[in-house]
Amino acid sequence: MIETLDEMPEGVLGFVVTGEISRSEYDEVLMPPIRKLIEGGGKVRAVCQIGPDFHGYDKDADWEDVKRGAEWGIGPHDDWHRIAVVTDEKKLRKATRIFGWLAPGEAKLFRVSELEQAAAWAADGYEGS
Repeated sequence: MIETLDEMPEGVLGFVVTGEISRSEYDEVLMPPIRKLIEGGGKVRAVCQIGPDFHGYDKDADWEDVKRGAEWGIGPHDDWHRIAVVTDEKKLRKATRIFGWLAPGEAKLFRVSELEQAAAWAADGYEGS
């Protein structure tokens, strides 16, 4: 499940990821604010908090769909500025350290107790639109 994370600084998108992610959640929750930001000429600054019960993707949102993210309007890497990954899960933290360089823009790992710092880091340098 993907839900929006409230109380983010101006210019920062926030999401909470738990359970299993569906394609409809990508289309209805995740992608509209990202597309709107990119189409408006902004750079994506995001906080993504991943819960301990995250299982991955359902059959309609499998890895092949994720790899084709640009088709969903994610845009080129230079449309992305900062992504703060917030989790305490050992496996997810390790995977982020190993594969974080693949993320568009700059990615940084934070613990759940550091959510405010993650949001501040993502917002750093934001000058409005």
